Amino acid sequence: MGGQSWDIIVVGGGSSGLPAAIFAAERGARILLLDVAAQLGGTLWVASGQMSAAGTRLQKDKGISDTPDAHFDDVMRISRGTANPGLVRLAVDHAAETFDWLMDQGLAPMPDHPVAGFGHEPYREKRYYWGAEGGLSVKDVLVPIVERLAASGAITVKLEHEVVGLEVDADGAVMGVTAKDAAGTEHRFSAPHVVLTSGGYAGAPELFEELSGYPQYNAAPYPHARGAGLRLGQSVGGWLRGFDKVYCNFGTLFDTDSFPARMLARPETFPERREPWEIYVNANGQRFIREDIRSVDAREMALLDQPGRRYWIVFDQAILDAAPPLIIDWTREDMLAAFDRDGPAFVRADTLDGLAEAAGIDADGLGRAIGGFNYGVTTGHDFFGRVHAPLPIGKGPFYAIRMQGCSISSAVGLAVDDDLRVIRQDGTPIPGLYAAGELLGSSQTMGKAAAGGMMVTPAMTFGRLLGQRLLPVGA
Repeated sequence: MGGQSWDIIVVGGGSSGLPAAIFAAERGARILLLDVAAQLGGTLWVASGQMSAAGTRLQKDKGISDTPDAHFDDVMRISRGTANPGLVRLAVDHAAETFDWLMDQGLAPMPDHPVAGFGHEPYREKRYYWGAEGGLSVKDVLVPIVERLAASGAITVKLEHEVVGLEVDADGAVMGVTAKDAAGTEHRFSAPHVVLTSGGYAGAPELFEELSGYPQYNAAPYPHARGAGLRLGQSVGGWLRGFDKVYCNFGTLFDTDSFPARMLARPETFPERREPWEIYVNANGQRFIREDIRSVDAREMALLDQPGRRYWIVFDQAILDAAPPLIIDWTREDMLAAFDRDGPAFVRADTLDGLAEAAGIDADGLGRAIGGFNYGVTTGHDFFGRVHAPLPIGKGPFYAIRMQGCSISSAVGLAVDDDLRVIRQDGTPIPGLYAAGELLGSSQTMGKAAAGGMMVTPAMTFGRLLGQRLLPVGA
């Protein structure tokens, strides 16, 4: 096909592409690593970097007995059976090797780790890890290794190269790529193996809404996560899956109506850390979840069914005065200042009808919800089974804080088999084409849920396995 020839071309220098390049280069393969960005690291620049692995040396050193089988069962439990069992099995069976290798290369987990969970549905065992700098802790291990291998000539890195096409032979086998450099000049690179690790689509708002079915409210995703790998895979016969497994978090606080936007602050909606005094209502004014339920998954699944995936945290002056601070790192004065500003997320009114009108909530529904809640406070028999309810919502001024369900990950992804080969809709693999990382869709390793550490660790593990398994020419 002309141009330069390599053993393996890796498209994307993030949490999957970096290990793929490293492990393939260490086996003597000629590696070309292409990335559209001006620096390596991909979503590790913005990711939380949460990892999970069972049977690690760190667990054993701390007397924790754990197995990949237990990890598998936990992921399938948390995902309610919606994760891809073949890919979950591949991920958890090899996760400990990946994590141990990362620690050998200098990764330093937080001192109290592993833990059972944080921010997501907890595991039954302590197998959850991250570094002090989140995704940057992982990036700072992987990128220097690639840079050393590049300096020695084992890897060729070409940044600011956008892969715009896949080259195929007469039989449909992928034989290389076409890429544009920063000046717009096209280059053709050939290889018998092309590994797509270019991330998801959460950084492309229009594509996110098309594939996920609701707007991209959050401006936090990696800006180069724009779905390029999805288009490349589809161009040669691949297909997308995971549309039925789209989910959102339990609300982010954006004080704007111009989206995507940056989070303003973080209300504490985890009852294990702060018991709720307030109620949560949807646009119809209805309560939709027991506010003190301990399961974050239950809260997230309940929000999926609410209008616009949006709710309001509602309370009155007595609760504001008596309750522990609602917003993390904010004082009561900070909260009052937010209500004094002219922002759409913070609404205050002297009457419930006024609050409903200002917030855009159905007034009749809100009145019924508060009446029902107050009945539970008085009798101890909350209609939702809520236990913690110290005060009724009774006397103005009344307050509402708007929360928006959103996601910074990509649930829909390119279909692969359990060997990470990109497949057609009939299940047959496309020769020469492989994929790993968020390009596969978070739904494949987490399901319609958030299973802790089941994005970054599988991404690294799948990249490592491809680097170890793909044979150089003539091998």
